[in-house]
Amino acid sequence: MKRYISESIGTFALIFCGTGAMTVNEVTNGADLTHIGVAITWGLIVMAMIYAFGEISGAHFNPAVTIAFAYAKKFSWKEVPKYIIAQLLGALLASIMLWILFPTSEFYGATLPSVVPWRAFILELLLTFFLMLTIINVSSGSKEVGVMAGIAIGGVVLLEAMFAGPITKASMNPARSIAPALISGHLEHLWLYILAPITGALLAVVSCKLVKDDNCCDEKC
Repeated sequence: MKRYISESIGTFALIFCGTGAMTVNEVTNGADLTHIGVAITWGLIVMAMIYAFGEISGAHFNPAVTIAFAYAKKFSWKEVPKYIIAQLLGALLASIMLWILFPTSEFYGATLPSVVPWRAFILELLLTFFLMLTIINVSSGSKEVGVMAGIAIGGVVLLEAMFAGPITKASMNPARSIAPALISGHLEHLWLYILAPITGALLAVVSCKLVKDDNCCDEKC
């Protein structure tokens, strides 16, 4: 139960701070944070939550990451639904809190692409591929722990949010997209923010198996 609570709290923090920064940027018309500030917020909160909960739950905070760890044989498939439910609950509570705090917002950090859906799908797939490739190579088993894990993973999130945020909002996380979509009512294109991250994360595991030892995904890939 401690692991599920950790996943909920960690995901809540990610969505509250990350989409919260986007919401503040929206309601202030970018007067304070700007796009760069939003990207930095995402990177820092990811880093902080990895350090806070990596030893307890593994600090997944992302259904695509949880599924990919299970596919890599680093995590039990029986735990996958429980982790995903915990992550979705945390994300939804964060979006509800933002709805209470910022009633004038229209999007609450919802992920809406500025390009045609198939291009957004490819970009989100690649973003999650790079993220999961980093995660699986710096993690210990299915746990994102250690000094380098927080810095590396938080840095990748910051980097990808920096350059891809204006195009797709750089979701890389189904829970991160589902919660704001439900609260804001902007459900258009939500399918791509669910399928693309999961596909990209699975492809990262496949690529790891191709370049590492045959048994790497049973221990430390």
